Amino acid sequence: MTFKEFQNTHKLLAQYKYSWAPIEKGYNNRTIYVNVGDLTIKEKPVNQQMKDKFVGGKGFDLRLLWDSTKPDTKWNDPENEIVISGGPCCGITQYSGAGKAICCAISPQTDIVVDSNVGGFFGPFLKFCGFDALEIQGKSDQEVMVVFEEEREVVEIYEAGDLPTDSHILAEILHEIMAKPENEKDKYNVSVVSAGTAADHSLIGMLNFTFYDIKRKKVRLKQAGRGGIGTVLRDKKIKAMVAHVKTIGGNRNNVVNMEAIQERGRTFNKEMRELDDKQCEMRSKGTAHLTHIMNDYDLLPVHNFKFGSHPNAHLIKGDVWKSFFTQNVPDGCWVGCNMACAKGVDNYELRSGPYKGEKVIVDGPEYETTSSLGSVAGIFNPDFTIEANFYCDTYGICTISWGTILGFVMECYENGIINEERTGGLKLNFGNADAAMELLHQVSRGEGFGLIAGQGVRKMKGIFAKNGWGDPGFMQDIGMENKGLEYSQYVSKESLAQQGGYAMTNKGPQHDEAWLIFMDMVNNQIPTFEKKAEALHYFPMFRTWFGLAGFCKLPWNDVEPENNAQSAEPAKVPEHVDNYVTIFNAVTGLTIDKTELVRMSERVYNFQRILSIRRGYGLRMHDAQPYRACGPVTKEEYESRADRYDKQLLEKVGFDPAGKSTEEKMAVLRKHREEQYEKLLDAVYERRGWTKNGVPKIEHLKNIGMDLPELLEVVTPLQ
Repeated sequence: MTFKEFQNTHKLLAQYKYSWAPIEKGYNNRTIYVNVGDLTIKEKPVNQQMKDKFVGGKGFDLRLLWDSTKPDTKWNDPENEIVISGGPCCGITQYSGAGKAICCAISPQTDIVVDSNVGGFFGPFLKFCGFDALEIQGKSDQEVMVVFEEEREVVEIYEAGDLPTDSHILAEILHEIMAKPENEKDKYNVSVVSAGTAADHSLIGMLNFTFYDIKRKKVRLKQAGRGGIGTVLRDKKIKAMVAHVKTIGGNRNNVVNMEAIQERGRTFNKEMRELDDKQCEMRSKGTAHLTHIMNDYDLLPVHNFKFGSHPNAHLIKGDVWKSFFTQNVPDGCWVGCNMACAKGVDNYELRSGPYKGEKVIVDGPEYETTSSLGSVAGIFNPDFTIEANFYCDTYGICTISWGTILGFVMECYENGIINEERTGGLKLNFGNADAAMELLHQVSRGEGFGLIAGQGVRKMKGIFAKNGWGDPGFMQDIGMENKGLEYSQYVSKESLAQQGGYAMTNKGPQHDEAWLIFMDMVNNQIPTFEKKAEALHYFPMFRTWFGLAGFCKLPWNDVEPENNAQSAEPAKVPEHVDNYVTIFNAVTGLTIDKTELVRMSERVYNFQRILSIRRGYGLRMHDAQPYRACGPVTKEEYESRADRYDKQLLEKVGFDPAGKSTEEKMAVLRKHREEQYEKLLDAVYERRGWTKNGVPKIEHLKNIGMDLPELLEVVTPLQ
């Protein structure tokens, strides 16, 4: 079907004609607002204050969400928004990883704003169509599709009830429809955003952003996975959002100094060619190279994060994934990215579900998925992981959340909290791949125990306790969630800094704010509370900046200059930090330095914290962690690492474990570790300029230039 044929058979519900204009120094200086309920489409100007205070990307998302929602807006209220923005550097093709966008919404899982970064082409294409950000608001009473087309200079809403929902099919159809029929390569100029059938029936729905792989001649998917934004999309009855642009490449961002960007890009590309195979092997294994490394350091989550390693981990090590991935193809999820880490498994024949027997391309698995759809559930079968990865993607649910949910469900099953009667006949013990796969399909169908599992760990704890199925305290200890969001896939027990890096996050425990395990646990670079606090200030602020400007984090530190270890602060990869400063200035014409880069993030980070406080969250009690993230919950857990824990009791606590029962030792260790975490909270809050209750101080907001009246109104009563 061509787009002309689509238009003849699908009712146009609304159309907005705009005047396209070239981007100026990375900005369009306007955003687009689309309400699928009342069919309003309009532009909003981007003023200088918005650029100065919020930069772009996540900053623009949060500003627009603050203005468009109320403190009591619920995730499924029409006024909740999905906001997507790429930032001023998003869309350049001369430096690796410059195609990222950030998606934000009030989360069905956490009731606060969640942010999720995503590759694929839609973020850059939205900018090329003429807009720095997209707001989607309202709820349609029928299935709709939103179209952005640069050539015709229109934004349109169409009826879309007959289109399929699952992302891999919908994406192929829409790339075919939107591309010019006489030009196969025009599929490259199309990008689709969708969710899937599981997003209809769960709170963990995600967004898929597409890109067309010219070499494979296949549509591929990248995910904005965290926090249920896909569930919000489907609640609004949006089947898809589609962007179609005229061209990619060249100087579409109209940067100020292209030569500076190209020079940094050439240097980085040389590093990738010469150093990647010796460092992280991103071009051959992607992030899946980490699996056996995490196991070797006792950091691979096994059996719901109970253990950090497993004898069968060799079955899912990096070389195994490499054997599945198609090699020597340009696996970048944006144009010009030489990291090429968006690996794929081609012509994979499915063994279960509605697409059984079909051969498909599977995008990934990433490291997170090799563990979430594997070791967390005690399953060390690459075929299970690959197939579950495919179905999570096309059904539109987050692999990280789903895996951590699986781990919780299986531990509850093994402890008698749930049983076959309560699961509808599913034997959900650790290692049961068939039952795990069936549960995933149930979520898509909206059936059985899948409806309960799809609510997430926090809500399952409440359901099980209300039904009298288990000890609420035990479920709280083993339920790996914070703020309502499931943990991503690293064992943090032996890294106090990483415990903070998870539980002190604005959105919930995701490693994109701070990954400090090696600095803290392996290399002992931050031994004191003060040094841990400094790291938990700098790295979350620095990493936030990627989502403001439009960059992927991976090229920052997944390959490093050969002399990086000799630099003053190797963990920061200073040469690459200088790359980002140079490129941002070259795009925008500004003259920031590395200090101002962090302050840019600090302004947005504190704004997000206050947005949570405005909604009734964002305080110290919300930064609490489940004890499983901190220490051994069960006797089996303690005794599996008894030598380690006994030594710590003797040397760090001053408690002689000789002759003591495991239960006695566990109680003393727990008291110590929980006290350590509270001390860490104090140190980090002080460093961040917050009160002991986690509220940004007025003086600090003034110092960073964020003493906006609406923020002071929220924080003043809490000082």
